[in-house]
Amino acid sequence: MTANSSDLGSYSDSDLMLQVASGREAALGELFDRHSASLLGLATRIVGNPSDGEEVLQEVFLHAWSRAAGYDPGRSSVTTWLSLITRSRSIDRLRSRKVVDRTTEAARKENRIHHESPQASGNVFLQQRRKRIGAAMRELPEEQRQVVELAYFKGLTQSEIAESASIPLGTVKTRTLLAMKKLRLALGAEIGELL
Repeated sequence: MTANSSDLGSYSDSDLMLQVASGREAALGELFDRHSASLLGLATRIVGNPSDGEEVLQEVFLHAWSRAAGYDPGRSSVTTWLSLITRSRSIDRLRSRKVVDRTTEAARKENRIHHESPQASGNVFLQQRRKRIGAAMRELPEEQRQVVELAYFKGLTQSEIAESASIPLGTVKTRTLLAMKKLRLALGAEIGELL
């Protein structure tokens, strides 16, 4: 069963998952359009702030993209499956945040070193961070790098990116999700601070 982007709206969630499993980016975009608002609300309620909620949402759809073939409609609906992933990722983020907070506080207590110029060490840190981000961005495929640059450096919404690049909104969303996954892998734990 294949379809062009215009008729995906008539597909059931389970049929869309089959399309996602076969690599159809537009099908993932359709699922995102259908479920992102409620999943973002769930994630935000759990993690406590919209920024972390948005990151959880990205992780949920990256998971759906990479694990679509493992989805079993006999075990749960797509809505339930996505909600369970959202809940799990949200709780993981909360736990991770607590570990970071405890580690940071312990480091502060242990290292009471005072620098003469706190701005100097901050500037070096920012320069190193910029280099790592630049290198990670250069590793992205051109189409993924384009949507990230338009979103994060030019401040365009996904709809504005779709319009300016003349590509479907679902494609923009999928490229963004894939780019974020690659950046997370390249930049590790630092990604939460960067984005």
